[in-house]
Amino acid sequence: MYEDNYRQRGLRQKLVKKLAEKGIKDEAVLAAINRVPRHVFFENALLDHAYQDKAFPIGEGQTISQPYTVAFQTEKLDIKPGDKVLEIGTGSGYQACVLLELKAKVYTIEYNRKLYDTVREMLPSLGYKPYFFYGDGSKGLPQKAPFNKIIVTAGAPVVPTALTEQLAEDGILVIPVGDREKQVMLRIQKKNGKLIKEEYANFAFVPLLGEQGWKEK
Repeated sequence: MYEDNYRQRGLRQKLVKKLAEKGIKDEAVLAAINRVPRHVFFENALLDHAYQDKAFPIGEGQTISQPYTVAFQTEKLDIKPGDKVLEIGTGSGYQACVLLELKAKVYTIEYNRKLYDTVREMLPSLGYKPYFFYGDGSKGLPQKAPFNKIIVTAGAPVVPTALTEQLAEDGILVIPVGDREKQVMLRIQKKNGKLIKEEYANFAFVPLLGEQGWKEK
C-alpha cells in the first residue's frame, strides 16, 4: 500500500488551488485530482516534482502529463458517472486514475509494451481498475465501441477517422492535433451524426504513434 502523508496531501491541495487559479472551473475534476496520489508515479528521489504543475519523464520517451493539461482535457470531456471512456495512451496511468475518480468506465490502450506491462500491474495495486489494452491506439478499440467520451493523450498529425467513427451520438473526443512539437487542442462532439469542432490553445504532447498517428522513426 502506498503512503499518502499530511505533507503530500497538503502539496496536492496547493496544486489544486493553482489549477483553479489557471482557469479550471469544474469542481468534480479538481476534487478528482485532489484524490489521486500523483507522487506514487514518481521514484522516491523525485518526489519533490510530483506536485509541481509540469510534465515529467517516465521513461520510454514518454511523460506523465502536466496536471493542468490533465485537468484541461478532463474538463473538456464533461465526464458523467457511468460514461464509457476510451483513453488513447495509458502512459503512466495518472490520467486514467483521474477519469476513474469521476466514476467513468475506462478503457485504456497503450502502444508501448513496457509501459503497458508496468501500468497494468501498478494501477490495480493502487485500487484503480480500468480495462487495459495493448496495441495501436490510433485505431481506437472497435470491439468495445461506441464510447461516450474519447481522450487522446499524445499529439496526432490528424484526427484519426477510427476515433470519430467509434464516438457515440452526443459523444465527445478531446485530442491534440498538430506537428511533433506543438498541437492545438480540439474538442469534437458528434451531433446528429455530424462533427462539431472547437479549438483551444496550444499544447505540447509526445507523438501519437501508430497507423493513423506518427510512424516510428
